[in-house]
Amino acid sequence: MDHIIRMTLLDTFKRELINEEKSDLTIEKYIRDVGAFFRTMEEGTVVTKEKVIQYKRKLMEQYTPSSVNSMLASINRFFKMMEWYDCTVRSLKIQRSSFRSEKQELTIGEYKKLLKTAKDHKDERMYLLIETLGATGIRISELPFITVEAVMQGRATVSLKGKTRMVLLPMELRRKLRAYARQKKISTGSLFVTRSGRQMDRSNILHAMKKLALEAGVAPEKVYPHNLRHLFACTYYQKEKDLSHLADLLGHSNINTTRIYTCISGEAQEVKLKNLGLVI
Repeated sequence: MDHIIRMTLLDTFKRELINEEKSDLTIEKYIRDVGAFFRTMEEGTVVTKEKVIQYKRKLMEQYTPSSVNSMLASINRFFKMMEWYDCTVRSLKIQRSSFRSEKQELTIGEYKKLLKTAKDHKDERMYLLIETLGATGIRISELPFITVEAVMQGRATVSLKGKTRMVLLPMELRRKLRAYARQKKISTGSLFVTRSGRQMDRSNILHAMKKLALEAGVAPEKVYPHNLRHLFACTYYQKEKDLSHLADLLGHSNINTTRIYTCISGEAQEVKLKNLGLVI
C-alpha cells in the first residue's frame, strides 16, 4: 500500500500522542518536525524511503547532528504510528565528546554575576527563578511544581511524562521563597507566575535570561534554563563523584544520560592530560 502525504494525518498523529499522555511541549515538537517534513512535498505525494533519505541529507546540511537526530526521531515516530515501517531511517552516529567547549560552559562565577545583576535591578522573581533552577537542577518544565506547599514541606513532587519524583529544596532557598511568597501575597500554588497569576511562559523566561546576561556581562549563548541544570549536575559531581545519586536527583532512568553532565571543559581536560606527564 502506498504511503501518501495528507495534512490531515498530522491531526491523527496529534491525537495518538495525546492518548499516550505526552507532554504539550513534546506533542508540539513532534507535530512541528513532521509538519516540516510534510511541507517539503505536495499533498498526495507518495512517501518512499529514498525521499526520506534525501530529506535527511538536507537536514544534515542545515543542522547539527544532534538536531538532525531529534527531528528524525519525530518523523520515525510518525512512520511507526502509521505502520510505514519501510520509511524509517537510521539516526546519525555521534561519538560523545570527552570535553565541553568553554563557549558553552556556564561557570559558578558567571552564575553569581547573573544573580547579583538581578538583585541590583531589584528583579527578585528572576533572581529566585535562576537560583531555584541552579540549586535544584530541575528542568524548566518542572518549575510549576515549585509551589507554596512544596516550599512549606521542603520538597516538591514533580510529575511529568508518567514519572514522579521528589525534589528536595535547600533550607536557605526555602527561606527566600517563603519570604517572596509573603511579599507577593501568593498563598497557594506555583510561585513563579505572572502578575495575573498565570504560569510564566518558557520563551519569556528565556528572553529575560538573555537580557540579564547582557546586563551582567555574561555571554548570552551560555545563559538558558538547561545550562543551569548542567551547572548543578557538574558542580554536584565534582564535589560528590556519585553518578548514581546524581541520576536520581536529575530524574534520569538511564545513568548513561547522566554521564553527559559529567563532561568537563576542554581547558580542564587539557590540565588533566598535562598532569599525566607523558609529554617529556
